Amino acid sequence: MNILLVDDEHESRASLVEFLRDIGYEVTECANGADALQAFANREFHLVLSDIRMPRMSGTELLREIRSRSEDVDVVLFTGYGDMDSAIEALRLGAYDYLLKPVNIKELVSVAEQVAEHQALKRENKILNTKFEEAVQEAARDTREELSRVRKAYCQVAGIGDICVVSASMQKAFQQAQQLHANRSVPVLIEGETGTGKEVVARYIHYGDGDVTVPFIGLNCAAMASGISESEFFGYVPGVLGLPKGKRGKIDLAQNGTLFLDQVAELPVGIQAKLLRVIEEREFFRVGGLTKVSADVRIICATNADLAKQVDRGTFRSDLFYRLKGAYIYLPPLRERKDDILPLVTMFLARCNSEQGKRFTGISKSAADILLSYEWPGNVRELKNIIELVVLMWDEHEVLPAHLDVLQKAGPAQPEKPEADGLIDTVNFSLPSESLPLREYTDRIIRRALEMYGGNKTRTAKYLGMSRRSLDCRLKHLDS
Repeated sequence: MNILLVDDEHESRASLVEFLRDIGYEVTECANGADALQAFANREFHLVLSDIRMPRMSGTELLREIRSRSEDVDVVLFTGYGDMDSAIEALRLGAYDYLLKPVNIKELVSVAEQVAEHQALKRENKILNTKFEEAVQEAARDTREELSRVRKAYCQVAGIGDICVVSASMQKAFQQAQQLHANRSVPVLIEGETGTGKEVVARYIHYGDGDVTVPFIGLNCAAMASGISESEFFGYVPGVLGLPKGKRGKIDLAQNGTLFLDQVAELPVGIQAKLLRVIEEREFFRVGGLTKVSADVRIICATNADLAKQVDRGTFRSDLFYRLKGAYIYLPPLRERKDDILPLVTMFLARCNSEQGKRFTGISKSAADILLSYEWPGNVRELKNIIELVVLMWDEHEVLPAHLDVLQKAGPAQPEKPEADGLIDTVNFSLPSESLPLREYTDRIIRRALEMYGGNKTRTAKYLGMSRRSLDCRLKHLDS
């Protein structure tokens, strides 16, 4: 599938182009609307991804121009939280969908897969109209083979292609996952700290023996804006929100596949009752609709919270909790399964060597001791990030203690000491004698707070005493 990506922000555009190419798409990039129209005139595109706010020609104006030249291409626009009116206007003008900025990679992959299917259906309908049955079958087969290849590539990027399981606790977890793959009617609950690999296990349950022809649709419950949560979940019929076209929700998109609800503890209470109906009755209503829609969907939920305690506090429905716990998988933190650390390091080294053309073949005993003594508050995700940084910054035959300087400076994790007033002690702490990397410490505080609130940006921003917009800007800096 050919994609035209239009964004005047160079760094954002470059990172998205690299990711889309890595998972198999052909991508042409442009920095403004005028260049995009020139590229559009010279080549056929199936999907246009464009920022709404750009100088000289906005994404909405670009959409109008593209629609005047072709009805075949699908257009998806990027918009900020404060620019929802422009996004709704774009839908009225015929945009396929919109994504909130900063762009979530999982949502981007999901919408690209939807467009690939949409383009496949368009091609099939055209060929059907001309009664070339053989051409229909060939076009459908080619499109689905491409979609299968892209999904396999994405699974590899997500780390599903080479899972490393050594400890007894993780062997048990993946044995459970393998058994659950065969029964799509049983909901699954996966609990574990941030970074333990809950989504990897969910994808393992979904893909099982390698079948990548059915959809895996993810939804981060903590990121659902309260005003659009129900329509995002269940979709809506034409006329709702003043829009002429309806929209399929996440459950619709996951038909015959899996709906993965990450951070399910954050799911609004009103949606919890309707999710229970989906699980028990296998049906739902779209927002504004009166017709029942069948739901042939596997439900997998993940959380880093203690749902039993939330049930006691009344923030999570007890009937939904006990229904989800029918199939329960617990992923222990990395500090409790240290048998996995060195095999994971070996796997990450091999992958990073291949990606970056480096030559690491192992790890020294002293460096291994450092890794095994560290508490890994960020779990497997933190370990992966450290190894990626080592391979990026060094080019040796083995990992040495000097390469793990960040961990050595941090030292072993210490139990948190409660403060009487809930504040950090700003009187009795000591400053380093040589220099103080203030930005590094600030970044660490932001990451730690984000982990503490399970990735919930709104609660993290409130905790840090900053606006959500300011937090998004700082996170964008961290990701870059």
